[in-house]
Amino acid sequence: MKLRSVFLFLTIFLGSAVSWAGPPFQTDDPEPIDFKNYEFYTFASADGTPVEMDTAGPAVEFNWGALPNVHLHIILPLAAILPSNNPNFAPAGIGPSAIGLGDIETGIKFRFIQETKRRPQVGTFVMFELPTGSAAKGLGVGKTWYKLPLWAQKSFGPWTTYGGGGETVFNHSDGYRNFPFAGWLVQRDIGKKLTLGTEVFYHGAEGLATPQTKSATLVDIGGYYKFRDPGFQLLFAYGHTAVGQTENYAYLGLYWTWGKKSDKDTDSDQAVDRSSPPGLGPAAGGFR
Repeated sequence: MKLRSVFLFLTIFLGSAVSWAGPPFQTDDPEPIDFKNYEFYTFASADGTPVEMDTAGPAVEFNWGALPNVHLHIILPLAAILPSNNPNFAPAGIGPSAIGLGDIETGIKFRFIQETKRRPQVGTFVMFELPTGSAAKGLGVGKTWYKLPLWAQKSFGPWTTYGGGGETVFNHSDGYRNFPFAGWLVQRDIGKKLTLGTEVFYHGAEGLATPQTKSATLVDIGGYYKFRDPGFQLLFAYGHTAVGQTENYAYLGLYWTWGKKSDKDTDSDQAVDRSSPPGLGPAAGGFR
């Protein structure tokens, strides 16, 4: 147990020294990065239950504003699984620990309704999880799998709120089952350097091949510290189950953004964009 705790600590803190707004939260948002702009994250995350702890890190995420209102997304993670090997949870959580390349995440974020003073922005962030991790070792699913969400967001001065939900589709992979997820988050800018937020995030049972063998609703807190706004930020979050299967979630990362100062593809009465980074959403830790 001590070795597992030490490994988790090193994974999170060493991984971040080298990403579910979005990172560091599990709930995502509909806001793509600007056209001809770029984002880069280096991060580590952990998501586990009494059945098993799964980690990702060191991991890197890259987003590219390929078109107005569209960005392309990829994550390359070093993954690890730490089964509890507790017979009370058999057959889940039984087996050796493993570390290696996880499933590579690719995605397309598309905003199809712009935010104005009176209406929220709305979009989707479809994910395609490529089977690059070893399914035999539990580091991957073994088949391409998908996340199909719908997200909405509205800003009010220093306040921003966003959320939505969708379905994770495993394509009949052994040990995995399709499950719904949903979340909502409220965050506030605290001065010019700090943004803090809290979210409620729900997911259904994910299958016996995952730590999340039962449904759970988590309450997460976290935020962003802006060394340069928005160019360079520290991202952090921690969450724990409020209802359902006991689960812990953690994320720590660094974020950079750069690119052309492009014209906003917005209506003339659009609300001011928030300065926190858009990004991953429910994709950090394990197979979420």
